[in-house]
Amino acid sequence: MEAISGLSLRPCPWTGPVADRRISDGSVSFSRVRPVGMRGPKGSSGSNRSRRVEMKISCCQSRNNGAVGRQNPRTSKDEALLLQSKANEVAPYLNDRCVYLVGMMGSGKTTVGTILAGVLAYSFLDSDKLVEQSVGVSSVAEIFKEHSEAFFRDNESKVLENLSTMRRLVVATGGGAVIRPINWRYMKQGLTIWLDVPLEALARRIAAVGTASRPLLHGESGDPYTKAFMRLSALAEQRGTAYANADAKVSLENIAAKQGHTDVSALTPTTIAIESLEQVKSFLIENSTVKNSTFNLKGL
Repeated sequence: MEAISGLSLRPCPWTGPVADRRISDGSVSFSRVRPVGMRGPKGSSGSNRSRRVEMKISCCQSRNNGAVGRQNPRTSKDEALLLQSKANEVAPYLNDRCVYLVGMMGSGKTTVGTILAGVLAYSFLDSDKLVEQSVGVSSVAEIFKEHSEAFFRDNESKVLENLSTMRRLVVATGGGAVIRPINWRYMKQGLTIWLDVPLEALARRIAAVGTASRPLLHGESGDPYTKAFMRLSALAEQRGTAYANADAKVSLENIAAKQGHTDVSALTPTTIAIESLEQVKSFLIENSTVKNSTFNLKGL
C-alpha cells in the first residue's frame, strides 16, 4: 500500500508505549519485532537482532474527495453523501479512537473497513497482513502450514497489542481474533464493530473464490458450497458468543429486511458502512449518556 504523506498517527494516551515503534508520514512501523514463537540460533539471546523481523506497513488513507462513491459501481451519489454525513456525526464521539472490525471470514471487513477509513480520515490496516509481514511469510495459509494455528494466534495477539497503543486506525481483524480474551482487552482500547453476515451468504462468497487462502476451510473434499457452509457453521457455533462482545453489531440480514431485499448480496458495501456508523453512533451516545448519568449521581 502507498503511504500518504502528512498523516500523523499518535500513540493512545491511555495505554503504555510499545518498544521500538516508529510512526511517521503515514507509515506505521513496528521495528525489529521478533515474531512470537520463532527462536534464534542455539546459544543466541532474545535480543539477537539478526533473527528479528521488521514489520513495516504503510497505511493508506483516503479523504472525502469523491473516492467513496467510486469504490463500488453500485454506490449512488446520495449514498456517498449520506455516508460522509454519518461519518461527520460520529467523528466527534470517537475522539480519535481506533475502530476494529470483527466477523467471520468473508464478511467484508476489509471492504467496509476501507470505506470507513476513507470517510473518517483514518488509516486502514489488515491485522492478517501485519502478521504475515512480521513473520516474513506471504500468507496466513502458509503460516498455518509451516508453523501452526497457535503460532499464528500468538503473533496475531502481539500485533493487536501494538495496534492498541495507536490512534485513528480502522483495523480489519482475522475471523478468529475474537477467540482469545486478551485480544478483546487490546481491541477494547478502541471501538469494535461486528459484521454479522448469514452463513449461507458467506458460504456462497467463499465457494465462488475458492478456499486456498482460508486455511481453516482448505483441504476438505466435497462440494465447495456445502463444505464451506458446514465448516462455517461449526466456527460460528464456537465464536458466536465471542463476536457478541463487540460494541456495535451490524446485521446484514436486518439491513436487507429494512430495504425490502431477500438476499444480503443486494446490499452495497457503502450501505453496510452507513449502518456501521449508525450503530457506532448509537453505542457512543448511549455510552456517553451512561457515563454522564453516573457522574451526575456521584455529584449528588
